[in-house]
Amino acid sequence: MCRHLAYLGPEVTLGEMLVEPPYGLGRQAWAPRLQQYGTVNVDGFGVGWYADGAELPARYRRAGPLWADENFADLARVVRTRALLGHVRSATAGCAAGEAAVAPFTAGRWLFSHNGVLPGWPERLGALAAGLPPAELLDLPARTDSALVWGLVHHRLRAGAGPGEALAEVCAEIAKHTDARLNLLLIDGSSIAATAWGDTLCYRAEPGPGLVVASEPSDDAPGWRHLPDRSLLLATAERQTVRTLLP
Repeated sequence: MCRHLAYLGPEVTLGEMLVEPPYGLGRQAWAPRLQQYGTVNVDGFGVGWYADGAELPARYRRAGPLWADENFADLARVVRTRALLGHVRSATAGCAAGEAAVAPFTAGRWLFSHNGVLPGWPERLGALAAGLPPAELLDLPARTDSALVWGLVHHRLRAGAGPGEALAEVCAEIAKHTDARLNLLLIDGSSIAATAWGDTLCYRAEPGPGLVVASEPSDDAPGWRHLPDRSLLLATAERQTVRTLLP
C-alpha cells in the first residue's frame, strides 16, 4: 500500500529524485519491485519540498497517477530543493478519494506520509480516534486511516514530543487496537524520522552526497541499507541512527 521517499542534501530538482531514477517513485507508481501489498499506486501522488528562504514547505498533490500529470513533469524539471517528501498512493478500501487524502500531510514545517493500513478502519477504531481532542479530530485533512495516523502524530508533536518519540508512541498505541502496517515518514527540512513496521523501508547516505529514505531502492547502485521490521530511523544527511521498536 503506497510508496514514499524523503531526501535531505545538496540541491536537486524534484525530477532528479522522483522521476529520473530508473526505479524511483515515477516507476513505483505502476511497477514497484518490492511492494508486498497491492500492485500499483495510482490513487494520487504528492510531493512537499523546502525552498531556500521560505519558512514553510510547498506542496503539490493530485488525485490521479503521477505519470498522467503533464504539469508536474514540467515543475519537476525546474523546481529545486534541498529537502523533500514524495508519495504515490494506493488507497485503502473505505477511505476518501481526492487530493485532500493524498500525502504528504503538513503542519508548520512538518511533512508526513504513511505507507500502510489500519485494519478495521473506520468501524473498529473509535477508541483510537478518541485519543484526539474533538477540535483536532475535526481538523483532520481527510477521512482516511492515514490522516488519523497523522493526527495522532501531530498531537504528540504539538505537545512537545520529538519526532522519533512521536512516531514510536503512535506505533505502540495503534498496535494496541489493530494489527496495522505503519511505515511512517516525517521530515522538517533538516531531519527525517521514519519507521519500518510491516513493509519495506531502506535508506542510502553513502556514497552520497545526500540522504534518501525510501520504501524501496530507486536504483541498483551500492549503498542501500534495508531497515529491519519494527525499527525507527532518526537521520540527518550526516548521521543516521536505527533502533528497535517494541512489538
